[in-house]
Amino acid sequence: MSNAVASFPEFENRVVLITGGGSGIGAGLVEAFAANGAKTAFIDIDEQASLSLVSDLAAQGLDRPLFVKADLTDIDQLQSAIAEVGDRLGNISVLVNNAARDDRQDFDTLNQDDWDGSLAINLRPVFFAAQAVAPMMRQIGGGSIVNFSSIAYLLNLPDLPAYVAAKAGIIGLTKSLAGKLGPDGIRVNAILPGMVLTERQKSLWIKQKDVEAMIARQCLKFSLTPPDLTGPCLFLASDAARAITAQALIVDGGCL
Repeated sequence: MSNAVASFPEFENRVVLITGGGSGIGAGLVEAFAANGAKTAFIDIDEQASLSLVSDLAAQGLDRPLFVKADLTDIDQLQSAIAEVGDRLGNISVLVNNAARDDRQDFDTLNQDDWDGSLAINLRPVFFAAQAVAPMMRQIGGGSIVNFSSIAYLLNLPDLPAYVAAKAGIIGLTKSLAGKLGPDGIRVNAILPGMVLTERQKSLWIKQKDVEAMIARQCLKFSLTPPDLTGPCLFLASDAARAITAQALIVDGGCL
């Protein structure tokens, strides 16, 4: 079964910005858009992983993506990073709000700081990134925003209360943004991944028994990896989806 990158020639020379692009799903998205000829930029706080990704893609013969280091929980930093991308590459036509942290949290001990910290990375930047790119998209006659949510909020998971609340919030926010920005030709959609085996997930949370249980639940009997999310994201961002907005696409191997 192939994980070949889907081909969308319309991304040639379009400016694409991905949050949380230094590793995991985000790194796969950076590579996919770069492979399609986009002027690709990404924001991440992990400088080491991000510079390594830039070097790896250059070694593959792809144009070096623009890495801008920023803490997305600091809205001033986020907005400054987006402005830098616009200044250096041109008006952004595609925004992918991918950044997230799925730290486990105990219901009985979760405090206000933990709650606020989770929403500060998992929900708040989604709005403010969209707010920052909208003027650029209006100048070029439209654009596409793809927000990464999760099926987690549909599974009654007990140990991710703040994360789950944020991911549910992204769906409502996506619909609100689609209504606001649609008249400007800006489409806003969401992707809900299932269990995706990133290196972080495997090192911190997911055990073999968890993998086996999820595969047993899925219609498709294989584990999802980051490349399985690139095709759906490229499609929603592309001209092929020009009539699609305010939608939530589940990519979970048929778990739900």
